[in-house]
Amino acid sequence: MRIRLVRQLLLASEEPGRVKLSDVEQKLRELGTNAQSLAADAAPPAIGAMVAAGVIAVAAVYLLGRRRGARRASVLEIRRV
Repeated sequence: MRIRLVRQLLLASEEPGRVKLSDVEQKLRELGTNAQSLAADAAPPAIGAMVAAGVIAVAAVYLLGRRRGARRASVLEIRRV
């Protein structure tokens, strides 16, 4: 990615081999806006997936705890004589 960015900046500059500060700033701003738009688009599905994973994890811990508790609990039998 860096090599491609440097190559584009070198081809865009007026003097071969010289990269202007304005070229670098422009490219970084362009990359920043692209990253922000991608993050904004991915946010709602990612939040939903995290909530679903949390609910599944809590349910699994609850069920495994119930099973372990049932195994470790002693059974008391009372008989009338």
